[in-house]
Amino acid sequence: MREDHASGQITDYKDLTVWRSAMSLCEAVYSVTRDMPSDEKFGLTSQMRRAAVSVPANIAEGYGRGSRQDYLRFVKIARGSAAELETELLLAQRMGLLDVGRCARTTDLVRQVRQLLQGLVRALADNHPT
Repeated sequence: MREDHASGQITDYKDLTVWRSAMSLCEAVYSVTRDMPSDEKFGLTSQMRRAAVSVPANIAEGYGRGSRQDYLRFVKIARGSAAELETELLLAQRMGLLDVGRCARTTDLVRQVRQLLQGLVRALADNHPT
């Protein structure tokens, strides 16, 4: 989304703070999962990456659908994927598969994205009952 800073209008999803933050989260997840054991490549590593990619992808898809109701539904899916990712990060940390410090920073990013998603859900729901 492009946001016209003078008018505050959003014209494209790519300038949404939540989408940009979710993209940064994806980069962080790909980075931390590179350090995971190779025997997790098709297990937890793959699942974490899919959940991470799902967040900005669902924001974009919902926005692109053109209806507030669809947008709200896809943002809620993104919120669910973020919660899934947070759980997977915590599990990987508990199992000793990820460095505690890097995992904590990535988990903080997930929580920030979840807060932004919750704010977007509220904003969309206030204008359209689900």
